Amino acid sequence: MSLVETMTGNIYLDNAATSHPKPEIVYQRTLAALRSGGNAGRGDYDTSLAADRLIFTAREALADFFTVADSSCFVFTLNATTALNTALFGLLQPGERVVTSSMEHNAVTRPLRRLADLGVVVEKVSADANGLIDQQQLRRACLAQPTRMLVLNHCSNINGQLQDISGLGAFCREHNILFLLDGSQSAGSFPLAIEDEQIDLYATAGHKNLLGPSGTGLLYVRPDLQLEPLIYGGTGGNSHSDLQPELMPERLESGTQNLAGIAGLLAAVEFLQTEGLAALRQRVERQLQRLIAGLRAINGVRVYTADHLSRQGDAISFRVEDIDPAEIGFRLDHEFGISVRVGLHCAPDAHRTLGTYPQGTVRVSPGIFTREAEIDKIIAAVKTICADQAAR
Repeated sequence: MSLVETMTGNIYLDNAATSHPKPEIVYQRTLAALRSGGNAGRGDYDTSLAADRLIFTAREALADFFTVADSSCFVFTLNATTALNTALFGLLQPGERVVTSSMEHNAVTRPLRRLADLGVVVEKVSADANGLIDQQQLRRACLAQPTRMLVLNHCSNINGQLQDISGLGAFCREHNILFLLDGSQSAGSFPLAIEDEQIDLYATAGHKNLLGPSGTGLLYVRPDLQLEPLIYGGTGGNSHSDLQPELMPERLESGTQNLAGIAGLLAAVEFLQTEGLAALRQRVERQLQRLIAGLRAINGVRVYTADHLSRQGDAISFRVEDIDPAEIGFRLDHEFGISVRVGLHCAPDAHRTLGTYPQGTVRVSPGIFTREAEIDKIIAAVKTICADQAAR
C-alpha cells in the first residue's frame, strides 16, 4: 500500500489541484515553525529574529532554484491567484493593452475581465486543438498595437500542454512589453531560469509541484519595476509613516507572513534540489506514459494531452463517449477509491479551445509518489465503467 493510500484511504490523482502527499520533511518543518512562535519583523526577541532568518533563507533558496540574483525580488503570497492579481492590478492602467491566450486559468481571465471593465484592452490569442499557442502569432498580436503586457500560462492545468517561451522574454524586452508568466502548473516540474529568460513577472503556487503547504504562493518582480500594492498595511518597519514602503519585498508583503507555510515551502524546495528535477520528472513521466497508453487502449475513451511528451505537464484529461465526466468522477471516487477532478477546472476558455466545453473532462494528475499499481487501478476502473456503459 502506498503512502497516499495509507493517508487518505484513496488513490490520490489530483496533484494539479494540490500535491499530496508532501515529502515528510515538509510536514516536519511546517509543524516545527507552527510550534516555534514569533512573528517576522515584529520584534527583537529570539523567536522573532529566527522567523526573520527563516523567511530570508526561504527567499534565498527560491532565488537559487529559479536562478535569480536578488532574492528580494520574490514576494510571498497566499497562492498564485493573489500573485497574479498583484501583478495585474499593480501595473495595468485604463487604456493600456494586454495580450494573453485562450489557455489561461480564471486566475488570469477574471482579473483581466475586471480590468477590461475598467478600460484595459485585452486581446486573446487562440491556441490550437492541443492547446499549443503559436509563438509567432503571439508576437504579431503584441506588435499589432502598442502593448503594455503579455500574460501567458506556461503549462495547462487541463491537458498539461507546456508552451514554448524561448525568446519571448527577449522579444518583449526589445519592444518594451512586460512579460508575465503564470507558472502554477510548471514550477517544480520543469526547470526555469527566470532572469535568463528575461521574464519580468513570474507567479506560481507553492503548494502544487513545488510540494509546499497550502497557503503559499510566489511573485517575482523584476528589480526596476514598482507595483502598486494590492494590500496596504503593516510591514514591521517604518511604523512612524502612514505611507507604504517603496523597498521590496516589504512593499508587497503587508501583514503577518505565513511562517509555517514558508517553512514548509523551504523544506520542499530543498527536497527538490536534493532529489533533482530531472530524476523526479522521469518518475512522473513514466506514470504519464503508462496512463496515456492505458486509457487510449480503451474503446470510447478520448485522451487530451500535450502535442509531445517532452512538453507534457503532470496533468492529462479524458472523456468517455456518452458518459458525463461528473458520473465518471463520482464512480471513481465512490466505487474505486480514486480521487480525480472533473468539470471545467476553472479554465472555461481552455476547454473551449480543446473542444471539451461545456461538460469538461476527467482530469488525472499523478505526482512523484504515484506508483505504477495505482495507474493500473485507474485504467482498470475506467475499463469497467466503459464496459458497464456498453452493457446498458
